[in-house]
Amino acid sequence: MRQIALDIGLGGGPTLSNFVPGPNEAVLRHLQLWVGDGRGATLRSPVPTYLWGPAGSGKTHLLKAVREALREQGAAVGWLDASVAEPPAFDERWAAVLLDDVHLYTAVQQHAAFNWFVHAQTGHQWVLAAGERAPAGLQLREDLRTRLGWGHVYSLQVLSEAERRAVLRRAADARGVFLGDEVMDFMLTRFSRDLGSLIQLLDQLDAYALQTQRAITVPMIKSMLQDL
Repeated sequence: MRQIALDIGLGGGPTLSNFVPGPNEAVLRHLQLWVGDGRGATLRSPVPTYLWGPAGSGKTHLLKAVREALREQGAAVGWLDASVAEPPAFDERWAAVLLDDVHLYTAVQQHAAFNWFVHAQTGHQWVLAAGERAPAGLQLREDLRTRLGWGHVYSLQVLSEAERRAVLRRAADARGVFLGDEVMDFMLTRFSRDLGSLIQLLDQLDAYALQTQRAITVPMIKSMLQDL
């Protein structure tokens, strides 16, 4: 069954605080320490970090969360993913370089990523990258592939369905929302497996249910999607 992406007008965006780590607690702590609290209390290091794991494990969520956290601190960042056909030149004002979905990069994007990486290392700026494979398994130009494995490397795991159900159930209970088994099945089969996105969906369902004075059911969810 085709899954529905959740960047369809739902409120809020990826943050480190709304990332549900499950077995990925170590990488979340690492990123929190690097980003800091916005008041200069950080343990920042220019040592690069690479995240890898299957789709739905939270890689893009974490990179976007770091980008937002740095922007809130007034820092500019360089961002490159597979949708950026013509990457800009490296900017020395960037506090960090974020490279998402590196396994999908074209030759042009690989050239830009390598250039950004070298300049960032020279300027002691951080590189945070992510892909679906470990560095050794990436089909990229060798100089870029080896650099992605230079520093901290974290393997991300997708939460099991039972773990996602348990987290959603607790989140719903905390909001005073009842999710029947049919609704839970619909959410877990028709939407992104990323748990942060599912929590955002739950928030939207809660708000829509209050607005329309309806219980959360599959027909209500379909009605909400039509109204977005």
